[in-house]
Amino acid sequence: MPEIIPNLHPVLVHFPIALIAVSAVFHVAALATRGKACATHCAILAHTTLWLGALAALPTAFFGWQAFNSVNHDEAGHVAMLAHRAWALATVAVIAVLAGWDAWRSKVDTVPAWWFAGAVIGAWVLVAVTAWHGAELVYRHGLGVLSLPAVESGQRHEHAHGVAIEADTHPHVDATPPADDVHGHSHEGHAH
Repeated sequence: MPEIIPNLHPVLVHFPIALIAVSAVFHVAALATRGKACATHCAILAHTTLWLGALAALPTAFFGWQAFNSVNHDEAGHVAMLAHRAWALATVAVIAVLAGWDAWRSKVDTVPAWWFAGAVIGAWVLVAVTAWHGAELVYRHGLGVLSLPAVESGQRHEHAHGVAIEADTHPHVDATPPADDVHGHSHEGHAH
């Protein structure tokens, strides 16, 4: 595995997010255009992106589990990881059930029922909440990041707009957590 990426989860995670979002949009579009020629095309896209999103979610969840058990983190990061994991497992289960039901019950060009489109929109909401929690892990807790830039007091740097900014007034200067707060611990044997 390349050193800059702790595992493949960050690479794979965007596929199910995008596919389920696109599926929700085309479910609504297929219903909105029911009776028109384009409804069939929208239905094909709605079904296939749902199925592909479910397939993409499986390896994403696997590598997410691997990341859960391997990245260094502090206690606050651990609590955030537990929340992300709970949302992710529920989301993958819902997507798998919806995609399985849809593949079993529908032809690829069938305009979906309104209740099923609503369920897919609900699944997309679950995906969005799960993604939010995942982003919190990286951007708030710094998990899976090899290092953050060290900024010394009074250090100056130029931004693209050409204005020099003092480090003491720069908004992201104190974003680096204290190094002594970070520790790694094993998840084996813990009750989560």
